[in-house]
Amino acid sequence: MTDVSREGVVLCGGYSTRFGDGDKALADLAGTPLVRRVADRLATVCDRLVLNCREEQVEGLRTAVEGCDVPVAVATDPVPDRGPAAGIAAGLSAVDSAYAAVVACDMPFVDPAFVAYLFSRADGHDAAVPRPGEWYQTTQAVYRADAMAAACERALNRGEARVVAALDELDDWVTVTEEEVRAHAAPETFENLNTKAEVREAARRFESS
Repeated sequence: MTDVSREGVVLCGGYSTRFGDGDKALADLAGTPLVRRVADRLATVCDRLVLNCREEQVEGLRTAVEGCDVPVAVATDPVPDRGPAAGIAAGLSAVDSAYAAVVACDMPFVDPAFVAYLFSRADGHDAAVPRPGEWYQTTQAVYRADAMAAACERALNRGEARVVAALDELDDWVTVTEEEVRAHAAPETFENLNTKAEVREAARRFESS
């Protein structure tokens, strides 16, 4: 097995109904595919990345991340359309390290320093999941890979596709509080792009930075 200490899983397999035609993960964001924006940020704090996706996405995604600063593997969903918990299970099952960050492919402003902080918070626990407001941010969190993959499968087996249902299956996980988020994360780290208009607006921000 590869000697890596931190890995990242990028979730690319969801059907984005609000985005319209085309694969959102491959959307052009100021000259760079959206998924590559996420991958490049994670590559600064991870030793290896895994892209979780549907089988038909593999070729396009491999092209999008070609030349990334760290090795990138692909983990396809064994059964399509089972939701985000299934994607997390597939992605985490393909990592070699004890812990992995999970980030959605539509979060191009993910803060690498905050991801590093999540790794430190997760150490010794099954997960570190931010809760900057009412909701948990389960798709920008760090998980103990084997424990969370198994927890997702148990949740799926009882008919629960939500990631928060999988958290109930974990023995020991920590909430990263709103105060911690404010102290350690850039304000836009959780911003996700759901529509083409949001991608265009984000592109303007990248171009002007």
